[in-house]
Amino acid sequence: MKNTVSLTVLAGVCLPLPAMALGLRVADQDAAATARGNAFAATADNPSAIYYNPAGISQLEGTQVRANFYGIGLESTYTAPGGAQTKTKYKLQGIPDFYFTTALKSAPVTFGLGVFAPYGLGVEWPDSTAAFRATKGQMAYYSITPVVAWKPHKTFSVAAGPTINYANTEFQQSVLPRPFPLLQTRLRGEGTAVGFVAGAQWKPVEKHAFGLSYRSATAINFEGSLDAPNPLAPFTSRVSAPASARIKFPQHLIAGWSYRPTPAWNLEVNVDWTDWSRLRQVDVKSGGTTVSTLPFNWKNSLFYEFGVTRYFDKGWHASAGYIFSENSVPDATLNPIVPDSDRHIFSIGGGRNYQKWRWDLAYQLAYGPARTVTGNTYTLADTAGPGTGIPASANGTFEFMSHALALSVGYNF
Repeated sequence: MKNTVSLTVLAGVCLPLPAMALGLRVADQDAAATARGNAFAATADNPSAIYYNPAGISQLEGTQVRANFYGIGLESTYTAPGGAQTKTKYKLQGIPDFYFTTALKSAPVTFGLGVFAPYGLGVEWPDSTAAFRATKGQMAYYSITPVVAWKPHKTFSVAAGPTINYANTEFQQSVLPRPFPLLQTRLRGEGTAVGFVAGAQWKPVEKHAFGLSYRSATAINFEGSLDAPNPLAPFTSRVSAPASARIKFPQHLIAGWSYRPTPAWNLEVNVDWTDWSRLRQVDVKSGGTTVSTLPFNWKNSLFYEFGVTRYFDKGWHASAGYIFSENSVPDATLNPIVPDSDRHIFSIGGGRNYQKWRWDLAYQLAYGPARTVTGNTYTLADTAGPGTGIPASANGTFEFMSHALALSVGYNF
């Protein structure tokens, strides 16, 4: 009887967990790059090139290490069609990264290892005020990436390597628009996947450099459990059932051009393409049976990235950047846990290079202007059976704002 009840709960609740599983792409993996608006694929002149363009590590001498910390506070605001307004709970979130490179003296080959989080973060809406009742979602996604870069000519280098990925996620949904602890549905899961990265860098003349970076698509089979109110006694007991969902993560392609009119200036522009169109739908399963099919129909999107760095005496440098990020989520399938929109991202920063040490610090402001959602089909179904939906539309207006700091420290052995 317990398994039957659990399966009924799983089938009756429309879980938008997969949207949270993809969460927010974290493109900021180094303070020097963040300060330049992540326009770094053609420059790629420190160990974080393992993320931005692995071919760039062929420029590095000896053995180097670099650690980065990216801390962000983000807030989304929702205004319902009737005018009621609510905001996500504001909290600081942090993502660490680590990079290691070592160049051979006997051959034009450089090895690298990167550990970073290309996806993650979380969103939490107040239980009692979010009309759509998708109250909380968070994810941790980690990649271990060993790479090898080869420089067959002084102007050209290539690199490639596998990515070993692990992710875990948790989603929480209110069955009713009230903060009853027993009437919360929670889904947890974790999984692994393997992919690859590749890159190329070309410097035909001193003033110009070009970079190309590719990260393959992956798919993670999230295995976990669903914990939900017992439909026979929802205020007094809960039930659990195994649950799984296969989530497709996108491929990325970045092309960059760096122009150095003088040794004191470096200007770069990148176009960063993300293949979100792979995310058409997700099947939620329990006991090998598909109990819910979730439509997404996301679309491909681009980052347009612009950056400039000015170099000064005694190793000092200062940078500024701008990114325009396109919206990937159509109105019909927008989920409140991922209220995507067009965004403007501004950054400034600076740092200093010493004989052995190097540090960089960056500040970033992201602004998502008001996005009005109409025709949204996001709903929450109750446990009485399919077709008995409780209205939980995400129609309304969403706005976004975030502030972030990034700090990187490197050492050359």
